[in-house]
Amino acid sequence: MAIYYSPPGTSPRRLLFDPQTSTWQYLVADPASHTAAIIDPVLDYNPTTRTVSTTTADALLSLIHDRGYTISHILETHAHADHLTAAFYLQRRLAAVTQETRPPVGIGRRIGQLQSLFGERYGVGSDEYNGVFDLLWEDDAVFWVGGLRGQVVHLPGHTPDHVGYWIGDNVFCGDSLFHPSLGTARCDFPGGNPQDLYQSARKLLALQDHVKIWIGHDYPVDGERGPEPWTTVGEHRGSNKHIRDGVTEDEFVQMRSERDRNLAAPRLIHESLQVNIRAGQLPRVDAAGMRTLKVPLKVQGEGW
Repeated sequence: MAIYYSPPGTSPRRLLFDPQTSTWQYLVADPASHTAAIIDPVLDYNPTTRTVSTTTADALLSLIHDRGYTISHILETHAHADHLTAAFYLQRRLAAVTQETRPPVGIGRRIGQLQSLFGERYGVGSDEYNGVFDLLWEDDAVFWVGGLRGQVVHLPGHTPDHVGYWIGDNVFCGDSLFHPSLGTARCDFPGGNPQDLYQSARKLLALQDHVKIWIGHDYPVDGERGPEPWTTVGEHRGSNKHIRDGVTEDEFVQMRSERDRNLAAPRLIHESLQVNIRAGQLPRVDAAGMRTLKVPLKVQGEGW
């Protein structure tokens, strides 16, 4: 089993950490069959110029081409609120290159709750998000990446649709846990719940100590360390800032609730949610020839 991420000293083509959004994306491969799956891919977005580009996704495509892999799945852990997904772009490009059936995009079956919620909030019609995901995973569903057995693990708390992917002795946990020095993800998004996140974290930490937990983001303090994609279950049990052994559910809920009240919204939350409920498809071109995303205004002062 091969997992591509961004170890120190590797070439740029293996650089799968996006520093603009502090996001880890992964390529998990079965070398025997040359089959691989993509997890949580990133679409580049410049909020100043409001420009979408594909540099990061194209680097991933180059890696796939260089290794001669066939992609069996594109896997999303949840509807991200901090970066745009490249799932749709990659799906189309991979299908065009191979002239084969496009690889399916999979996500937890509860995504429909968030599609309806955010579709209404941003004025996105249901015809733009119904059916955009090819696979709506049931809890504990089993899938295969070549000869590698994968299993879907429901991990609610950060969002209600959140899942992880357990492949071999590795769990790709999305935004459930972070590096032990950082703790856990926030729970203040619609449908988020600190009690659920506590139970999801304890589910992960009930695995064997040697199992690797691969995270969705890392935010290292400058100079302290570089971004690290994984830590073992044993390390989390011993030293995770928020959820190590001995932390009770009541303690965790109180800490997480107080902390979340003071957190600012993610910088790309509005753009991300509108694109991600569409599985990475961009808004349709309107009568004026533009693709448009809605960004709400905050109004200060009186007299408006």
